Amino acid sequence: MQEHARSTSDRAIFGILAVVEPGRPAWKLIKTHFGRDVLLPNGHLDRPKLAGIIFQDEQKRRLLNTCTHPYIRKAMLWQVFRHFIKGEPLAVLVTPLLYESRRFLHILKGVIVVNCTHEQEIERLMARDSVSKADALQRIEAQMPLSEKCRRADFVIDNSMSRENTRKQVVQLYEEMKRLSSFQRAFRWILLILLLLLNGYIIKWCFY
Repeated sequence: MQEHARSTSDRAIFGILAVVEPGRPAWKLIKTHFGRDVLLPNGHLDRPKLAGIIFQDEQKRRLLNTCTHPYIRKAMLWQVFRHFIKGEPLAVLVTPLLYESRRFLHILKGVIVVNCTHEQEIERLMARDSVSKADALQRIEAQMPLSEKCRRADFVIDNSMSRENTRKQVVQLYEEMKRLSSFQRAFRWILLILLLLLNGYIIKWCFY
């Protein structure tokens, strides 16, 4: 999906990552609550170390969320607003904890969940973050089960097979979402015109 909505998603992700850059308010809160031990020599967050802390302690995980989530939400909404003004047909928000936080559900037109087998989920997390199987399981179990996310989602992409198979599903879904977006924009314009016409009729009726 990011490949087909790159102008929106890449810059949005960059904006979100920037909230924990050295010197930013969220970064300062993290340093205050977790200490300099979670920082690299250059001042950036030591993400593996911080992850190791929060996934072993639910209270600390909640504390981190209070440090970062308000700024992440602000960054995401700002990116969406910018692309809305530019007339972009779609805005893709990559939010792994969407159902857990429930922060954006009320503004989204649809939710896409990328699914795979439980074994693949473990293997891919181990490969991506260079963590042990025990650490990967700990992180997965700290979140809502993927099966439950799929049950709640509007669209599910099966990522358990080949990359080409996944790509075809993404292209098909992207085209469908563009079509729905175009229809919704057209409907909004028609509704606006009808409202303006109705408003003009009411004004004439009042004056005559």
